[in-house]
Amino acid sequence: MVPPLSKRVAVISDVHGNRHALEAVLDALAAAEPDELWCLGDLVGYGPQPNECSRAVAARADYCLCGNHDLVVLGSLAIEDFAGDAAAAARWTQETLDDDVREFLSGLEPSGSREGVELFHGSARDPVWEYVLSSEAAAATLELTSSPLVLVGHSHVPLEISLDGDVLDGGIAAEGTVVDLSAGRRLLNPGSVGQPRDGDPRAAYLMVELGRRATFQRVEYPVERTQAEMLEAGLPESLAARLAAGI
Repeated sequence: MVPPLSKRVAVISDVHGNRHALEAVLDALAAAEPDELWCLGDLVGYGPQPNECSRAVAARADYCLCGNHDLVVLGSLAIEDFAGDAAAAARWTQETLDDDVREFLSGLEPSGSREGVELFHGSARDPVWEYVLSSEAAAATLELTSSPLVLVGHSHVPLEISLDGDVLDGGIAAEGTVVDLSAGRRLLNPGSVGQPRDGDPRAAYLMVELGRRATFQRVEYPVERTQAEMLEAGLPESLAARLAAGI
C-alpha cells in the first residue's frame, strides 16, 4: 500500500524589498508546485521595491507573518530602535510605502501557527527582535513551544536544529541539506530571500513535506539589478554592496 502524500509547503522569509530575488524564488516554486506558501516576515526594509514584493507575497502566500522591518515602517516600532543604514532604509521605505501595502502589513502578526507548526519571525521568547543564532536561543524557543516543527526567520541564516530527547544538535544548513521530520523536534530557519547573510548571495527558501522531511534550497537571481535599483533610489551603498557577498 502506498502511503498518503504529506502536504508540501514552501517557506520563505526576509524578502526585504528585493523583487528580483523574490521573483526567482517564485519562479522556482511555480515548477515545484507546493500545496502552500508560508512567509515568516520582513517583506520590506533594505530593498528598493517594498510595494511590489508585498503585493506579490499577499497574492501568493497562504500564511504570512510580519517582522521588525515591517513593523517599523508602520510606526509600530520606533526608527530610533534601528541603527545606521537600517534606519535610513526604514525612513525611505516609510515614505515609499503605498496605502494598500500598509493595510496588508498592518493585518499581520509576528508569530502564529499553521498545520500544527509554530511560526515566529524572531523567536518564541521574542517574536520581533530575538535572533536564534545560539544553542541557548534555540533551546529557549524549543522549551517555550510544543510542536514537532518550529519555524523562525529574522537572522537571514538558514538553520537546522534538532532536539532528540535532551540532545540539541545542528547548525547552518547549506543548500541541499535534508532534515528528517519524522522523529524528534526540529527548529528550522529557511534563510533570507532578499538579503542572505551566510556567505551565499543566492536567494534562500525551504521546502517542507510536513511530518516527513525538509530541504534547504537556493536559487540565483540578478544581484546587480537589485543593486542598481537600490543606488538609483538613494538607499545606502553599503546595503547594496553586501548583497554580492551574501553578508
